[in-house]
Amino acid sequence: MPAFLPDAATILTFAVASFVLAITPGPDMALFLARTVGGGRRLGFAAMLGASTGLVGHALLAALGLSALLAASATAFAVVKIVGAVYLVWLAYQALRFGSGFSIDPSGVPQQSFFSTWLTGLGVNLTNPKVVMFFVTFLPQFVDAADPHASDKILFLGLFFLAIGIPTGAAIILAAERFTAFMRSSKRAMRAFDYTFAGIMGAFAVKLLFAQAR
Repeated sequence: MPAFLPDAATILTFAVASFVLAITPGPDMALFLARTVGGGRRLGFAAMLGASTGLVGHALLAALGLSALLAASATAFAVVKIVGAVYLVWLAYQALRFGSGFSIDPSGVPQQSFFSTWLTGLGVNLTNPKVVMFFVTFLPQFVDAADPHASDKILFLGLFFLAIGIPTGAAIILAAERFTAFMRSSKRAMRAFDYTFAGIMGAFAVKLLFAQAR
């Protein structure tokens, strides 16, 4: 068995935990839904690609031990919390001010390109408290700190989490697009979606601010 590969029981347990995390509503999922409803699968997958890129960053940071450094440093963790919370509040404001990306009347609404949507997905994922806490506190529990190959195993599990998250996110995007016609036919439904999206972002901003480093 390769040195970077955890045992079968660890991989199975981690897979179950990763799937539960992937299907739990959060900023990433809300963004996938909003962009898919607004711009179709192309923008939905752009948002997912951005989030996936963020997951690679989380995995690399965890493997290099920087996630543990954030957990140990109150100042560093406070900076992450504040920046992340501000970003999520800004997304909530954008949803309330301009709509979350699927307004019937596009006048005055910023048009989302593939790249800008990718950047949004990247930013949301990097500051997603659910993902940050997962990599800082939960992921290391699957690896023995005394293991000489601990960093390799953490990197493997981080990328394995990505392998589970991509098909899960794709399924969400493919299902969300079926509601596009209905959402665009009802201004009330669209505005309700805007408020829901903004509420989720705001709630996670508050949650991030009150998150503990340990």
